[in-house]
Amino acid sequence: MKMHEVRVHPSKDNLKRDDQLAWKIAGVAADRVAVERDVAAMIINRIIDNAAVAIAAINRHPVVSARDMALGHARRGAGATVFGVPASRRVSPEWAAWANGTAVRELDMHDTFLAADYSHPGDNIPPILAVAQTMERSGRDLIRGLATGYEIQIDLVRAICLHEHKIDHIAHLCPAQAAGIGTLLGLKQEVIYQAVQQAVHVSFTTRQSRKGEISSWKAYAPAHAGKLAVEAVDRAMRGEGAPSPIYEGEDSVIAWMLDGPDALYRVPLPDKGEAKRAIMDSFTKEHSAEYQSQALIDLAFRMREKIENLEQIERVVLHTSHHTHYVIGTGANDPQKMDPKASRETLDHSIMYIFAVALQDGTWHHVDSYAPRRAGRADTVRLWHKIETREDPEWTRRYHATDPNEKAFGARVEIHMADGTVIEDEMAVANAHPLGARPFGREDYIRKFETLTDGIISRREANRFIEIVQDLPKLAAEDLHLLNVALPAGTLEAGKPGIF
Repeated sequence: MKMHEVRVHPSKDNLKRDDQLAWKIAGVAADRVAVERDVAAMIINRIIDNAAVAIAAINRHPVVSARDMALGHARRGAGATVFGVPASRRVSPEWAAWANGTAVRELDMHDTFLAADYSHPGDNIPPILAVAQTMERSGRDLIRGLATGYEIQIDLVRAICLHEHKIDHIAHLCPAQAAGIGTLLGLKQEVIYQAVQQAVHVSFTTRQSRKGEISSWKAYAPAHAGKLAVEAVDRAMRGEGAPSPIYEGEDSVIAWMLDGPDALYRVPLPDKGEAKRAIMDSFTKEHSAEYQSQALIDLAFRMREKIENLEQIERVVLHTSHHTHYVIGTGANDPQKMDPKASRETLDHSIMYIFAVALQDGTWHHVDSYAPRRAGRADTVRLWHKIETREDPEWTRRYHATDPNEKAFGARVEIHMADGTVIEDEMAVANAHPLGARPFGREDYIRKFETLTDGIISRREANRFIEIVQDLPKLAAEDLHLLNVALPAGTLEAGKPGIF
């Protein structure tokens, strides 16, 4: 990897393109380096993962709305498919990115990468796949595009913190999606450069989408980024330019939305000819909840075995990282995180609620664990309100560690009982993490797909998809529509009418 220093420059400097981050990102995207075998295999795993969580959410209200909007933009001939809908129906790719991206993101259960900022790099898959279908590219082309999307987003997340400035993490996603589309289509560096800049310019939004009463926009935001990325590439392909230099300029996103005129970031990117391997540093979720809760759910399952009567718990303290404490813990100071009438989107960002339910049930379900009746149970509310988080400098240090063997997303938990005893335990990474007790492999991704889609799609459709996706490198251009997963006729719900 090569480290690139990124600073703000006054307009009079007339910063050369070769020195601009967007140009360097475009160079990585335009580099036709081969995708290594284990990376290609992991890309297949993540396509399976995305399909699993999308179908599990297929008739949830935000997904229904997004799908109905997309179906209002039908396209004859080559076009993109929409999850749940027969592959014979095609829509414009930016709207497929919108519908499929929302479906993937709705349950908060696909992959993650955490460093200086946060990300769900699987959000790259819907727009890049939609364009691949529309432009009739092959399975190998798709793999190359996805390797780039993952690489660029993860490299930006390693280096540039958005959340401390209350900027949502889609600001790193949208340029990654644009770069991935550029790789997919074999575009020149100049074209990708303009598309990346446009994508950055239009995707800076605030983190209010993940604060207070969290709405369905949490699922829509990455899908919106995908839609914007498709449009940005389309504009650039037609010869249009974009605000430049988007990162280093005097009135750029860094100068006014991030660290300001004196900012200095060091962004790692693959050198020319170096393989794009960033996807191997990401990890998926076994449980449908914010990633920082994954290890704590597993830890709750383990700790409950030591407690005979949960009603005897007086208080629970989770000693954890800055992020867990301030984003999904009591440090967020969000009363909604303690409210049994809160939305599902809010509850899956409340580690107090999540730990209480996991401790009581010993299981986690993507629907049942968030049901209003479950959240409103009196004994759950009592336990929930006894839980607090505290930032521990050591857990914060491990969260930001660059050594993968040190990096951790867990906590040390103290459960104080009425008789004065204290039960303590800790877990650094979730069981499904690459360094966890049961790291996810291909069979786990397939099992997750089968579990989440059971009773929603036919066994025949499930088997067909799993067989096809594992043969992705051999798929011809006309076969990428086979990566869609359709529901039986008459089982897709329709939502309220809108404009489209």
